[in-house]
Amino acid sequence: MVLDVADALEKTRNVLSFTPVGQSLSALPSPSPSSFLSIHIHPRASVHKSSHLDYKSLTLSRLERDSARVTSLATRLDLAVNGFSKSDLRPLDKGSELGAEDLESPIVSGSNQGSGEYFSRVGIGTPASQVYMVLDTGSDVNWVQCAPCADCYQQSDPIFEPSLSSSYSPLNCEAQQCKYLDDSECRNDRTCVYEVSYGDGSYTVGDFVTETITLGSDSVNNVAIGCGHDNEGLFVGAGGLLGLGGGPLSFSSQLNASTFSYCLVDRDSDSVSTLEFDSALPPNAVTAPLLRNHQLDTFYYLGLTGISVGGQLLPIPESAFQIDESGNGGIIIDSGTAVTRLRTDTYNVLRDAFAKGTKNLPSAGNGKVLPLPAKNYMIPVDSIGTFCFAFAPTSSTLSIIGNVQQQGTRVGFDLANSRVGFVPNKC
Repeated sequence: MVLDVADALEKTRNVLSFTPVGQSLSALPSPSPSSFLSIHIHPRASVHKSSHLDYKSLTLSRLERDSARVTSLATRLDLAVNGFSKSDLRPLDKGSELGAEDLESPIVSGSNQGSGEYFSRVGIGTPASQVYMVLDTGSDVNWVQCAPCADCYQQSDPIFEPSLSSSYSPLNCEAQQCKYLDDSECRNDRTCVYEVSYGDGSYTVGDFVTETITLGSDSVNNVAIGCGHDNEGLFVGAGGLLGLGGGPLSFSSQLNASTFSYCLVDRDSDSVSTLEFDSALPPNAVTAPLLRNHQLDTFYYLGLTGISVGGQLLPIPESAFQIDESGNGGIIIDSGTAVTRLRTDTYNVLRDAFAKGTKNLPSAGNGKVLPLPAKNYMIPVDSIGTFCFAFAPTSSTLSIIGNVQQQGTRVGFDLANSRVGFVPNKC
């Protein structure tokens, strides 16, 4: 399917909509404004220049990394449902020695620094060393690259030096934070060693410690964080990862935040937006149930009943979006995935309806790409006006709403009341 719809912006913008369960125009419950904390979010493109020769090669590289991300999430769910530990993906020999209130943060798009994630600028330690960290709602464990490095990838900022931080404190193996880890070991001195494997070949290994995390002018003490001495994978550019998942080790959980929200700017933008904790969404927020999977507490599932094209509800059964008794299925909201993934049967219905709804628009090319200017449905492929449909089928039972569909919308997670809210144009 190839369509040239440069003159049909409003038509393409109005062609697609999701129908959340129990859709509401009521505001999320709001905590006290005085407790609100915020940091900036940066697109990767505003932080680090791409090494790709042209935009097409950059886009193809992004899509390849995005596929690896989807594989990683699906693998994690499969392991949880089937009762395996993530240690089954362990890339290293266990016997190998390692080398030595309200918060707000800026969010930056990370698409040019090695993956499609967005970054936040975070201070680690005392005094604070500033690093860019990947913002990830699909992960729990926070971690940062640390010296000395057995194997560290290239990052934009200097590697964090724990020996220079007065607030650095290794966790004992008996500490509850160490016990929460899916994969951990004990050194001879009984300090905790963590490992996180992401299912796509990416991993981080190091000491599990507590540190002071600084967001803007606000600091949070005693945050459990991995100090990674051996790190490999798709994180090039960022100094680590800020986990915002639903598990007990995520930053939002350790902060005991009742809500958090973010707004993602266009991935090729130089603009910044914000990640906010304990802030209320505006009263015009559309809200839906925030669901959890008993097999895996990391992911945020959305209560969805259907998808509409051109105002017409598609013939997709509600079961296509539901978690089954075993923990399979459902649809999650993920900040680290770019292209929305739908079960193959669901995707086919959407694709056919979208093609039918735009059949009167002039076609161009060989029928494989969709040059549409509606940025939340299309991904630019090159610099001459070619766009691809920002949805794809997946063989997994897990569906994912990616960050292309989230751009320009404030997405809020009301953890206290199990609701998720969406407010357009609130970056």
